[in-house]
Amino acid sequence: MSDAIENRTYDEISIGDSASLTRSITEADIQLFAALSGDINPAHLDHEYAQGSMFGGVIAHGIFSGALVSTVLGVQLPGPGTIYLSQTLRFARPVKPGDRLTVTVTAREKFDDKKRVVFDCVCINQDGKAVVKGEAEVLAPTEKVRRPAMPVPPVTLDGARFSPTP
Repeated sequence: MSDAIENRTYDEISIGDSASLTRSITEADIQLFAALSGDINPAHLDHEYAQGSMFGGVIAHGIFSGALVSTVLGVQLPGPGTIYLSQTLRFARPVKPGDRLTVTVTAREKFDDKKRVVFDCVCINQDGKAVVKGEAEVLAPTEKVRRPAMPVPPVTLDGARFSPTP
């Protein structure tokens, strides 16, 4: 990871520009998302229950993929200074622990009046299959921002709870 993050201003973004991140999904990711969101649906946390479901095991929260879209928009394209306006997502396949997702956003439309950009968003699994598709609309920054990259806060699993590490 770079020691700094830098945005792309509205004027620097062209239709077709894209950015991606790739992330392997772990059971700890799913548990942490459950702890943060409060979504304790047994499809995400209860192996015995989930084994008998149509997915045959625990799955990640669908909106976790949306959070990864947010990461690309807020960190890479456009990056710092981006204001999220809306997001639509269509969930096509489950995401399970061990899946490797590549999340890509691609600029599709620009609106000069308010510096809005619409991005196509897709999450592809390790088999090349789309698990999530949608679009996001943002207010793109108009001023250049370059800041030191902040480290991701460390967390530890303490039983069934996550807590910030000291």
